[in-house]
Amino acid sequence: MDSGPECFPRPGPRLASCVRSGKPGGVEQEGPISYARTFVRLLPALLLVAGGCYDYLTPSQFSAAPLFTAAPLVAAPLYSRRGTVLTGVATVLVVLAVHLRLGILLEVDAVTELVTVVTVAVLAVLINLLVRRSSERLASQREIAEAAQRAVLPGPPGRIGGFDIAVRYEAAQADAFIGGDLYAVQDSPHGVRMIVGDVRGKGMGAVAAVAIVIGAFREAAEQETTLEAVARRLERALAREATRRDSVEVFEGFTTAVLAELPHDDGVVRIVNRGHPPPLLLHTDGGVRALPAQDPALPLGMGDLGTWPDRGEEHGFPGGATLLLYTDGLSEARDRHGRFYDPEARLAGRALLEPGALLAALVGEARRHSGGFLTDDLALLAVRRPL
Repeated sequence: MDSGPECFPRPGPRLASCVRSGKPGGVEQEGPISYARTFVRLLPALLLVAGGCYDYLTPSQFSAAPLFTAAPLVAAPLYSRRGTVLTGVATVLVVLAVHLRLGILLEVDAVTELVTVVTVAVLAVLINLLVRRSSERLASQREIAEAAQRAVLPGPPGRIGGFDIAVRYEAAQADAFIGGDLYAVQDSPHGVRMIVGDVRGKGMGAVAAVAIVIGAFREAAEQETTLEAVARRLERALAREATRRDSVEVFEGFTTAVLAELPHDDGVVRIVNRGHPPPLLLHTDGGVRALPAQDPALPLGMGDLGTWPDRGEEHGFPGGATLLLYTDGLSEARDRHGRFYDPEARLAGRALLEPGALLAALVGEARRHSGGFLTDDLALLAVRRPL
């Protein structure tokens, strides 16, 4: 269990008061990573100082060429082009100054050292140009990924049908913005309907399946009179897609999902669970209750394996309570001892935060529990019924 400070403080204007570096909702403070970055950025200057002192204080047969050549090479991926050029020029000037002070400027070893340093400085500038171009391409790819996420998984408004809504998507892979997890919220004549799901698989195939499920859900949520009928529409949409795929996914592809419906006037929530982790109902007194399916059904896309009908289950949803839907990226986050993160146990007895702060704190706790590295993407959706 995490022994750090609680990140679920009593309700207040900000969450930042309990947050340290890497924890959501707060201001990042100095830590080992920040000090390491500062040291690395100062490393070229430190190498120049160390090399100058070494060359000056040791006999002429000893050379600090490795330190001098390292300085511009270290600067190349860290600094701008101008910074890399200045580092190379500074390195050459330091070498010249030391050689001139020692009176060995024209000796063979000194000339060789100087030529080596000049060559490495020029190569460092070329490396810097390549790194900058790669960074620009990566930035472009990030923009494309962000645009894809906004198109496939647009963030819902903070308030829909009188309910407070928040969503959160966290990709396990660095620089990835979207994967196989999904969420959607849709207001309809039958209430506010929502889905959180997890598509089996990775890559563009999973993203395509996410787009199909989201598109089918938005249409069905508006048109179908029952939540069970919405689930059946999603099943048919995935079945149509499976017939068009000429791969093993036709036989093995599926999507776990939980669908919820919040009638506008009734203090209840209706749930259809298709093989997904059960939602959690968080009460204002700190109580937490899981809402598992009493009659489990297969995940979406596996309808050919059975004919179990969807049966929606109704639960009380009082004012002030929060409904939390999540994917297994949260509940399967492991610590270094292999223990899973248990959101139900970790939330029990905590002061109830507003939805956005709740999701930010959950993501922070899951990352700390797993040592800072999530092994799977996670999607979170929290909805609160006002008092």
